[in-house]
Amino acid sequence: MSTLNVGDTAPNFSALTEQGQTVSLSDFKGKKLVVFFYPKANTPTCTVEACNLRDHYKVLADAGYEILGVSADTQKAQLNFKNKFNFPYPLIADVDKTVIQAFQVWGPKKFMGRTFDGIHRTTFVIDEDGIITKIIDKVKAKEHAEQILEDS
Repeated sequence: MSTLNVGDTAPNFSALTEQGQTVSLSDFKGKKLVVFFYPKANTPTCTVEACNLRDHYKVLADAGYEILGVSADTQKAQLNFKNKFNFPYPLIADVDKTVIQAFQVWGPKKFMGRTFDGIHRTTFVIDEDGIITKIIDKVKAKEHAEQILEDS
């Protein structure tokens, strides 16, 4: 789906978190960053994926990673999702899909024989200099942290 490639500079972005705070790619300069895109807060697979990252947060943090979750949900929906599952990382409420489109994860999807536009579940690992070092486009929700840490 994505036309971004490993080795590309990550798209610069500025967006609001579930708390209403502005977060930008430049905030993570000098840090490793995981940006994971998911279709919808509080849906079964998205919840499993986000909880897997929560459950492995310390391992990921110890490996030097910061984490950002992104979906097109409202701030209120993201805040409810974060509070319900106690996520230790921010969630971006990208209602206007600016970040989603910058990372090129919006496009046609098929589900139950129907084609529609939506967010493709994709994770980007970005190094300290803002370069994409890994793109996971076949996310395994129950093994997401393991996929991120593989070969890192």
